[in-house]
Parts: sequence; structure tokens; C-alpha cells
Amino acid sequence: MHRFSKGYIVNHLRSSLSTRTFTFLMLAFLALPLALASCADDKAHQPDAQTRNGAAAETVKKENAVSAAPEAASFAPKTTATRTNDKAFANASSAAKAAAAPKVQYKAGEDPAYAKKCGWPVNCPAPLPGSILPRKRIVAYYGNPLSKRMGALGEYPKDEMLRRLKGEAARWEKADPLVPVQPALHLIAVVAQGEPGKAGKYRMVMPDAVINQVYGWAKEANALLFIDIQTGHDDIRAILPRFEWLLKNPDVHLGIDPEFNLIKSRKKPGTKIGTYDAADINYVSGYLRDLVKKYNLPPKVLTVHRFTRNGVTNARSIVLRPEVQMVMHMDGWGAPWLKRDSYKDYVVSEPVQFTGFKLFYHNDTKKGDPLMTPQDLLKLDPKPIYIQYQ
Repeated sequence: MHRFSKGYIVNHLRSSLSTRTFTFLMLAFLALPLALASCADDKAHQPDAQTRNGAAAETVKKENAVSAAPEAASFAPKTTATRTNDKAFANASSAAKAAAAPKVQYKAGEDPAYAKKCGWPVNCPAPLPGSILPRKRIVAYYGNPLSKRMGALGEYPKDEMLRRLKGEAARWEKADPLVPVQPALHLIAVVAQGEPGKAGKYRMVMPDAVINQVYGWAKEANALLFIDIQTGHDDIRAILPRFEWLLKNPDVHLGIDPEFNLIKSRKKPGTKIGTYDAADINYVSGYLRDLVKKYNLPPKVLTVHRFTRNGVTNARSIVLRPEVQMVMHMDGWGAPWLKRDSYKDYVVSEPVQFTGFKLFYHNDTKKGDPLMTPQDLLKLDPKPIYIQYQ
């Protein structure tokens, strides 16, 4: 949250001087607050130290605006010069009033001036025909049908899960009716493991039957399917081609999870947070680009989970391709203030292309905090275009 404080006081002038003398003095007097207002506006976009207690910023009180009515004007005809001076006075008065108005107080991740300073909106390739983003907002349920603890996709029976997803989609469409919602199922198709397993890679690839089952659920709900890869100690370059059979479908997209990419550190998943470099992400987007061209597909959406500084390294070197729509997805859980801070620090501060935001039904609320609403997330700048529920 950033605090801004600024006020301008312009004393009321009352004078019985002639119109021309009064106007000259008034314009000279107004020059000082207008100059100060210009300097203060530039300074107002520099945030103070960020506070993490979630308290609302203090409201800046409105100061008195300029108010003056030259007595001479009531009995003297208006010459051209007088009209010009009156117009200058009115413009100066309006500027002084604007300067005196309180500035909007933004919470972390919501300030458009900060987003613009960081480089939003991003200069990226124009959407190709068939592109989903930003024409639609994707709302997804994440998880695995073999586990009730990995997310909403597997927590509920299929019919109830799809009904809940439909309800979330409706809430988003009501909150932002100008952006249609595209529902999706986000399946963890490669799951990081605490044990090395037969391959010694600390990951488990889901059987094709499980993947096809969830793909069938997605089709039933007119939803997209995302497959999510947690590599463990495997290399994304080795494991991604295994899914060409699925990714060649136009309604199947991809997610990769730096948290569980531990090939460099060789640590067990769950004991250390992993990382992807821009070079890894560029390989993945290049692979998807080639599939789009090979099978004549609409652009693929690629989500990259992130909630730490080192979760993605050299983000400025990520290559944008017309065939791939890149979503940097804020994946951390916690209180609303912490999630906004994470979004600001790790997503807004390093622009790539589009942004996403994850909501945890249980972890976000287990300490008594409320689950963030669509209205809360729509205050963020930039507004996330991919929403995931776990």
C-alpha cells in the first residue's frame, strides 16, 4: 500500500481594485500554486515505503479552492482583454481545485502509475485469429482427480465440481460483463514427488487414461484443458514432447511450475522452491509455436506459476511469440494483503505479456482471512486475465 499526502491552500482574495489591476494581481498570485501543483504531481507517483499491515491509507482532506468575485466586474463592460483575463482566471481556479482534491489511495498491485512505470501495457505481438486472450478471461479449476488435497478439480465429484466452476464463471461475468469468461480445467499431468520413483526423477506422469478422463470432463463443460507439468528432477526439454499427442488439440493448453523444477538444486520437491530461467521458458514457448505451425492450430496459452523473486530468472529475456500467449500467474497463498504484495513484486514489476492470479479456497482462508472476490482482483493493474481456483 502506498501513502500519498498533498494539499494546497489558496487564500480567498477580496479586493475593490479595478478589474485590470485585480486580474493582474490574481494571475501573478496563482502562478505559485500552479507551479507547486505541477511539481507535486510528478512526486505523487513515487511510492513511499510499502506497508504490510493491510490498513487503509489515510484520506487526504480537501483544501479550500480559490474563490473570488471582482467587484469591479459587476459594473464595468467586458472588453476583449477582460474576457481573456477572466478565462485565464477560470482555468487557474480549476487547476487549483484539482490540485486540492485528494489523490486516490491504491493498495499494493492496484496503482496504474506504478504499472505504467514498470512497462504496462506491454508492447507485444497482435493477437492472431483464434486467440483467446485478451478477448476472453479464463477461469479454471486446478488439481488432479486422484487427490482431494491438490485442488478443486479433484476435491469434489465431477458433476459438483463442474457446477461449482460454472458458478465461479458466472460471478466473473457479472463482475466484468465486458469480458466473456472461458471456463477451463487445469490438470496436474506430471506431479512432483517426495521420492525418486523408478525413474529417479522425483515426479509421476499421469496415465493417459486419467488425462483423457479429465479431457472428457472439459469437453462436457465446453471448457479448455490445461496440462500442468511439475518436473521434479526431470528436464522440461525431455518431458514436454511426451504430450504432443494431447497438445496438438486446439482446446488443450499448457502450464509449467517453477516451484517444482529442482533439476539444478537436486533438492527433494517440497523442501526447496525451484526455478525456471527465461531460457527454459523460451524453449517451452518455442515448442508450442512449432506445434501451432505443424498442426495449423490457434495460438496456445502458456501459464507460468510464480510467487518468488527467483521463481523466474531473467524475465526480461522471455521471448514473446504470436503463436503463444504468455501468462505470468501469481501463485502464492495467504492473506489478501500478501497476495497483492506478491502480485506487485513478482508479476507487475517484471512485465511479460498477460497476468494471472490463483485463489486457494482453503489456504487463503485458513487464518480467518476472506477469499478475494472478482471485484477485489479487478482493482489490480493490470487486471488478471487468467483466474485459477485451487
